[in-house]
Amino acid sequence: MKIAIIGFGAAAIGFIEKMKDSNHEIHIFEKSKDIYSSSISGIRADGKLFISEEMGGNIAVDVDLQKKLVEFYLSKTENGQYEEGKSFRNEMYYKKFYEQGFQPIVADFFHIGTDQLEQVLYNIYEDYKKRQNIYFHFNNKINNITSIAGKIILDNEEAFDKVVIAVGRSGHKLIKKIITKFPDLVTDNTKVDLGVRFELPTHIVKELNDEMYEFKVKYKSKTGYIVRTFCNNPNGFVVTENYGDFATVNGHSKLKEKSQNTNFAILTTINFTEPFDDPIGYGSHIAQLTNILAGENKVILQTYRNFKNSKRTKHLYRVQPTLNKNEYILGDINLAFPRRIAESIIDFIENLDKVVPGVANNDNLLYAPEIKFYSNILDNQKFENLKFIGDCSGATRSIIYATAHGWLMAEEMIAD
Repeated sequence: MKIAIIGFGAAAIGFIEKMKDSNHEIHIFEKSKDIYSSSISGIRADGKLFISEEMGGNIAVDVDLQKKLVEFYLSKTENGQYEEGKSFRNEMYYKKFYEQGFQPIVADFFHIGTDQLEQVLYNIYEDYKKRQNIYFHFNNKINNITSIAGKIILDNEEAFDKVVIAVGRSGHKLIKKIITKFPDLVTDNTKVDLGVRFELPTHIVKELNDEMYEFKVKYKSKTGYIVRTFCNNPNGFVVTENYGDFATVNGHSKLKEKSQNTNFAILTTINFTEPFDDPIGYGSHIAQLTNILAGENKVILQTYRNFKNSKRTKHLYRVQPTLNKNEYILGDINLAFPRRIAESIIDFIENLDKVVPGVANNDNLLYAPEIKFYSNILDNQKFENLKFIGDCSGATRSIIYATAHGWLMAEEMIAD
């Protein structure tokens, strides 16, 4: 069987890892010039792995498989170096958050470090490229997919028995083309996460960081929106991500280089109802509006005091940003965010301050926008020879779950 994989991220790695010893011919088409170039893919920009049945996607992934895939990635690190922690395994912390209205998420975390990801990817790639049944095609952006006589044709040229789409959330343009052709593929597309990257001195959250490294909680705010934390980076750095049409913020934590600050995302989940059907367009519009206000594809930075009072920040005080100064402008996030979203974030921070005093200090920092898109949930039973894996399928939202989705899809094809 001749198989094409479009994209080379976590989902593709899971698929190839399971399929590599088979007799099937595998071709990987990657739009970037090499394995390192994409800055948005989680396996290139983040490197956080976790074992949990409470988050990561809406597919069932056995804990044993999660452990196996975590071990696979850790085995590719330099001298087995990584950081780890347990989120809310300590009953005292669980109760402390729960009593203030938070829903703690239990998980085991492993952090490779952003600065080590290139080596991990290199080690994985070197294993695959030397195999006689695996072929990489870089600088090869797929724009068109057609079906003729039981075969899938890419860009009206090469034919394949099966095509596996693994383009992540950044590949939404290709996914949009496909669902325009086949609208029945979409089973759900109703939400987006919109919020900020929050930065504060590490000493405020040191006890929390030492206890669990990554804390993940959900909270139902007084507005009715669910607000959650995402991607905590102890002694980390705030960075920007460029989607082409707009720029957003994210956070990195490096294995060797450390800052004096900790950052994490505070995200409000917005669920839309009919007739609205374009949550990605909505989130993109908010991001573009924020960039317009900041100018030149920059993001907005604001102190918490000014954010609460809807005033533009003109000066910073005790907390200094870790984001490069040419990538942000001091401003007012409220000019871009709907008030209900801003109120949800404020309510979350004020309540979190009751558990972790100092979180609501006036001079802590907020960067905007941080947006997490939920891809359309696609029906993988619609076509026998066209499949979607990882975040682009709408089924996963993490490295391990995306990798597992690829692994399980390959397992299914081998069984057939």
